[in-house]
Amino acid sequence: MPEPVRVVEGKAAPLEVDDVDTDQIIPAEFLKVLERRGLGRYLFYRWRYEGGKLTGNFVLDRPEFSGARILVAGRNFGIGSSRENAVWALLDFGIRCVIASSFGDIFYGNASKNGLVCVRLSDEEVREIRERAKSGELVLRVDVERGVVEAPYGKTYRFEMEPHVRERLVKGLDDIEITLSKYGDAIRRYEENMPRFMRPRLEGFTAD
Repeated sequence: MPEPVRVVEGKAAPLEVDDVDTDQIIPAEFLKVLERRGLGRYLFYRWRYEGGKLTGNFVLDRPEFSGARILVAGRNFGIGSSRENAVWALLDFGIRCVIASSFGDIFYGNASKNGLVCVRLSDEEVREIRERAKSGELVLRVDVERGVVEAPYGKTYRFEMEPHVRERLVKGLDDIEITLSKYGDAIRRYEENMPRFMRPRLEGFTAD
């Protein structure tokens, strides 16, 4: 179950690349890792490692971006396959929000289910924030409830977010909780009306 996310505040790191697919976020060879903890090591592996050794050249490994919580990317972030591990790797590394002008649909859905905030801004706004972030000193405040990104240079960026995505993030809901909140009464009525000989099969799967 994800933690509720109302506000994300932290250093922003610029990723000046469009069309980042999920295989670039975490290569297929690391999908066999079943634990979420530790996946951050393999984040952007092909860009960060050479011969199995960390080069330190990638933006997230540079000292000025140490501890960055917000990644400012480009267009079509998270396109490609449906691997949820891409979201897990970002979260395990410490990224709590990605700002981009567009996202892969499946990645966007997986992100909301796991508490990773995806903010869509215009190309111009993304480029402006990314340019400011190059200093390694830009700290942003992303208010999910209000739908705004607040920058220390006196500018506020407004973003749209689907109501169900905002609710999921702010309340920290998973799919089961959402289903029960909407259909819990109907599930209970269905179970109560089932023949008694079938009820033991539902043990452990009630809406209570």
